[in-house]
Amino acid sequence: MKVQIFSWNEVSQDSPVPLLKRRLLTGEKGMVAQVELAPGCVVASHHHESEQVAVILSGRVRWNLGTPGTPDFLEHEAGGGEVLVLPPNFPHGLVALEETVIIDFLSPPGKMGVDNQG
Repeated sequence: MKVQIFSWNEVSQDSPVPLLKRRLLTGEKGMVAQVELAPGCVVASHHHESEQVAVILSGRVRWNLGTPGTPDFLEHEAGGGEVLVLPPNFPHGLVALEETVIIDFLSPPGKMGVDNQG
């Protein structure tokens, strides 16, 4: 695989769920997405085989972590500068509380949770 260099502004954008815009790049063993969330955007609880690292650049979201109704379930409000590391197959979702920008890294590459919701 050759080195590839991109500017986020040159990467095509999609909107797999309402109030969410995404730019996605895929490499051989991982992928990265720039995700912009408008206030009120809901990403329903989901899980995927990929490990996910979510870097919140700006804004504020409420994460729903784990399975609702179980002792390990946690609601966590997160803002710019916070990072979450989500293990493979871990249930999670979120609600945007304000304009938010997140960088998501997933490895191995695969469908993101929003790809199964629209």
